Amino acid sequence: MGKLNVTIFRYLSYEEFRALTAIEMGMKNHELVPGALIASIANLKHGGCHKRLMEVTKNGLAAYERGKRYDGYRLTNPGYDYLALRALSSRDVIAAVGNQIGTGKESDVFVVTDKDGNQLVLKLHRLGRTSFRKIKEKRDYHKHRNSASWLYLSRLAAVKEFTFMQALFDRGFPVPKPIDFNRHCVVMELIKGFPLCQIREVDDVPALYEELMNLIVNLGNHGLIHSDFNEFNIMLDPKGRPILIDFPQMVSTSHPNAEWYFDRDVTCIREFFKKRFNYESELYPTFQEISREDTLDLTTCASGYSKEVQEDLEEALGMMTLEEVPEKDETPESEGETQDFNNKEEETTIEEKRDHKMKSKNAILERYLDDSVEALKFNSDPQFSETSNETCDLPILHNEENILSEELKPVNSGVISNKEINEKHEEISGESHSESDASENRDVIKKTKTKTYSIRSVTTIPPEEVRHRLKKQLSKQAKKTEKKRIIIKGEASATNRQRKSNMANIKECGVFAEW
Repeated sequence: MGKLNVTIFRYLSYEEFRALTAIEMGMKNHELVPGALIASIANLKHGGCHKRLMEVTKNGLAAYERGKRYDGYRLTNPGYDYLALRALSSRDVIAAVGNQIGTGKESDVFVVTDKDGNQLVLKLHRLGRTSFRKIKEKRDYHKHRNSASWLYLSRLAAVKEFTFMQALFDRGFPVPKPIDFNRHCVVMELIKGFPLCQIREVDDVPALYEELMNLIVNLGNHGLIHSDFNEFNIMLDPKGRPILIDFPQMVSTSHPNAEWYFDRDVTCIREFFKKRFNYESELYPTFQEISREDTLDLTTCASGYSKEVQEDLEEALGMMTLEEVPEKDETPESEGETQDFNNKEEETTIEEKRDHKMKSKNAILERYLDDSVEALKFNSDPQFSETSNETCDLPILHNEENILSEELKPVNSGVISNKEINEKHEEISGESHSESDASENRDVIKKTKTKTYSIRSVTTIPPEEVRHRLKKQLSKQAKKTEKKRIIIKGEASATNRQRKSNMANIKECGVFAEW
């Protein structure tokens, strides 16, 4: 799960990346994306979507699996990595990928370079490992959702970390410089230093202890608690200054368990300094010492921020705006009219922009929905679905046969009805009393009965023609299946299952009993 092999990246074509993107879009509302839906979303110019899917599954960028109701494709971790790397490389953020320098329970860290040769850090979020799967208990990524894919949760973690890092870096906190992010990848500055857990000696232990405690308090004053402030997430640069990393688990100071998280961070640092440097201080901060100076938890939407704080902030901002607005008497009427006219113009332009955005979004959504509906119609139509070809053709032929026999059946003058047979039988029995005449009469009755039975069983389409048509259709279907032979193991097993089910249906129909 932590491997990142980019040797195949340069050999992938534009159509193959388009097929991967179609799978990603289909996974928004599908656990396994059907091939027909991928083809409709990808909309490749020269077709051949199935060929591209075979190529990406062979390279391990996608997987073909059997579901409970249908079979389909799903995106793997390498495929998701390739989509993010392609986006970052197109922005000239990443030019090369180097070695792996770190790994954790929910991420992998690699060294990368940009187009100028500067070294950066690429962090790939890998949620779903066996060592850390209690996401609902430890994180709030799900929110109102009952379940979500690990790839989507990894993306949410990356977005959350980048927002926290950007906000802290703008306010002067000792954190790496954020550069860019895409999907589950975050690109940041490379820190030339070592984690605190690997350091055995420090020049000034009390000064480092005090600096770390002040950092915890300063975060709390800005409305945030790190929640994982330990020796593994703190690095020391060559000058001995601490730099904080790893931010997805940060919570607000208004969280119900904020005091417990704060005390845990303080206890982790105290115990580490006691064990590693044999230093124990009686001075340590408490949660009551926090005095709010900023609202980073509201701007970054940290987990646990209360709505009461947000309402109080909005009221304070409203009071400030009212105080700043000048009175009507101070401004002349002409200036007031010009200001009103400008405000109306600004409002109209803003509304026009919003309407334009909504129209463009609706147009894109309608186009996507139309493609998906066409794909669903394509799958549901028995004339185009592969699974229903062999089973649906036979009843159609019989229906045509019956309809033609009923509509085009001529009035046969040579057909003798049952009533005529009985009358003839009575006349013959009344005239002839000898045994020889009776035997002749029986032969006539038998002939007439067999004649009526044979005439009634005759249809407008001869049975030889029906057999010829059936053979022709089956030969065409056999040729199509030979052309569509699939190399992939999972998809091949799916086609075998379809063939077996079709053969069972054909045997149940009993059409080939005479052959």
